[in-house]
Amino acid sequence: MRARTRQRLRSVGRQQDPRRRARPAAAAMAIGVMTLGALAPPAAASSFSSASSSASASAAGPDAVQQSLNTLVRDDGIPAALASVQDRDGRTRTYTAGLGDLATGAPVPVDGQVRIGSNTKTFVAVVVLQLVAERRMDLDATVDTYLPGLVRGEGIDGRRITVRQLLQHTSGLPNYSNHLGVDVRYYTPHELLATALRHPADFAPGTRWKYSNTNYVLAGLIVQKVTGRPLAEQIDRRIIKRIGLRHTYFPAPGDASIREPHPHGYYQESADAPLRDITEIDPSWGWAAGQMISTSSDLNRFFSALLAGRLLPAAQLAQMRSTVPAEATFGPGARYGLGLVSRPLPCGGLSWGHGGSFPGYETRGGATDDGRATNVAVTMQLTDEAGRMNLDRAVDTALCR
Repeated sequence: MRARTRQRLRSVGRQQDPRRRARPAAAAMAIGVMTLGALAPPAAASSFSSASSSASASAAGPDAVQQSLNTLVRDDGIPAALASVQDRDGRTRTYTAGLGDLATGAPVPVDGQVRIGSNTKTFVAVVVLQLVAERRMDLDATVDTYLPGLVRGEGIDGRRITVRQLLQHTSGLPNYSNHLGVDVRYYTPHELLATALRHPADFAPGTRWKYSNTNYVLAGLIVQKVTGRPLAEQIDRRIIKRIGLRHTYFPAPGDASIREPHPHGYYQESADAPLRDITEIDPSWGWAAGQMISTSSDLNRFFSALLAGRLLPAAQLAQMRSTVPAEATFGPGARYGLGLVSRPLPCGGLSWGHGGSFPGYETRGGATDDGRATNVAVTMQLTDEAGRMNLDRAVDTALCR
C-alpha cells in the first residue's frame, strides 16, 4: 500500500561539503513511498561474482573489496552495495552485499542499474567538448552567445558567464536544487533555471568555485540550442551507442521507473526512522545535472573510454583535465576539471571520475590512466561521515589492489 508523505531529500550531486551533509536537504518533496515499518537493513548477506572468470572468494574469506562492501551493509546500515572492478588488463569482477529488496528479501542483482546522479554531468561535459572540437561551440564564449537574454538576475548576467565556467562550477550561479518546492512532478529545464534565477548570485563569475546544479542545466540547454536536438538524444548518439554502454540511458519525460534489474533505493528521514522505498521517482528535477541511469560496469567503461581518448580529441581531453581545487565538496586533495574530478589515491597517483547522489542511491568511483576502474553504488544516500568514509575507502581499496 502506498502512502503520500513529505520527505526531505538531499539534492542531486555532491554540492554540499561532505563533512556537513547530515543537515537537511535542499528540496522538500512529497513522494509516494512504500512504508517498511520498523524493518531494518539485514546483516551483511553478500555475494561475489566475476565477469571474466569463475573466480570466487577464497576459502580463507572474502577479498578486500567484498569486505569493504560488507562493512557498508553491516556497519553503516546500507540495504545493499554493488561494485564493479576492472584491473589493468581489462578483467572485470562484480560484487554485491546486502539485499536488493527489503520487503521481499530478493538478492541484489549483479551489476544492477541504479540512478547515477551527478555522474550525468560528465556525460554532458563530454558532449559539450565534442561540440567544441567540431567548432560548433567555444568554451570561452558567453552563455548569451547561445541563449541570448535568458540568464538575468540579481548579480547574474549571461553576458559575463562563459561555457567553461558552467562546466567548472565557477559561474557563481545559485543552485536551483536548494530552492525546489514540495511538489514531486515533472519539471522542465526552464523551470529549474527559473527557480535558480529568483535568487542572487553566489559570487562574481570566475572569482570562486562552488558546486551548482544550475550550471549543468544551462549547459544542457546550450547543447540543445546548438544541435537542435534533445540532450538525451545527443548523449545517446555521441556516447552511449559509440562505446557500447548497453545498460545506460537518460529516462524519458515522466518515466519514474528503472528499466532493467535493479536494487531498490531507500530513504531514511532520521537515524531511528523506518527505511522507505523510493525507487520510483520522477527524475526530471535532476535533468542534465543528474537524471541518468546506469550500472557500475557501464560507468567503468565510460570513464575508461574517456581517459583513453575514445570520446574526445587530445586537446579537449586536456581541457577537461585542467582542474581547480574542490576539496570543500569532494574531499582532501580533490580538484574539479570540466565535469571531471581528480582524487589522490592512497597508493599513489590519481583517479578520475565524478560520483553522484540521487534519492535512494549514491555512487562513487574512478578510473586511472593505466586502465584500472572502479564504481561502487549503495542503495541509500549517505548522511554521516563514517558512511561516506567507508564508501570512499571501498573505492580506494578496489583501485589500489
